[in-house]
Amino acid sequence: MAELGTDGIAILAEDAYYRDQSHMTMEQRVLTNYDQPAAFEHDLLMQHLRQLKAGEAVDMPQYSHTTHTRLEKSIRVAPAKVVMVEGILLLTDEKLREQFDISVFMDTPLDICLLRRIKRDIEERGRTLQSVTEQYEQYVRPAFFDFIFPSKQFADLVVTRGGQNEIAIDIIKTKIRQLLAE
Repeated sequence: MAELGTDGIAILAEDAYYRDQSHMTMEQRVLTNYDQPAAFEHDLLMQHLRQLKAGEAVDMPQYSHTTHTRLEKSIRVAPAKVVMVEGILLLTDEKLREQFDISVFMDTPLDICLLRRIKRDIEERGRTLQSVTEQYEQYVRPAFFDFIFPSKQFADLVVTRGGQNEIAIDIIKTKIRQLLAE
């Protein structure tokens, strides 16, 4: 985005569409498995994609990884020539896949994913190393093999080397520039 700019590009984050958990106690929220497709409100995401394609703005929900529920505020997303949707479980949903013109799977080795998760969860979410590793062993790693890795087959483009594949990234940027120019 720093290179391409934001004019003509809208971004939806799958994490914003985690289901609202405000009806649950914090203890229940902490015990919830968020690393499965059922944790997301993909129907709302699909509705928002359709609205953006129809030229309508949407209010993307916001989610707190600290309180494990949606926030009251949302972010207004205006329609754009290019709508990018990012998330690790997007390709698990057939109806959602049908909404995408192009799908990309960022193939990142699990050890790199774990290191990134540890850094992010400790620095940004105030979690302990123990809680991060327990969650990884109990939910994250199994979800990778149950949902994420199998969804790779549905991608139009697989970017290897954890996003460090400059040739693949250049191809994606070129396609985005082409769409913006149309």
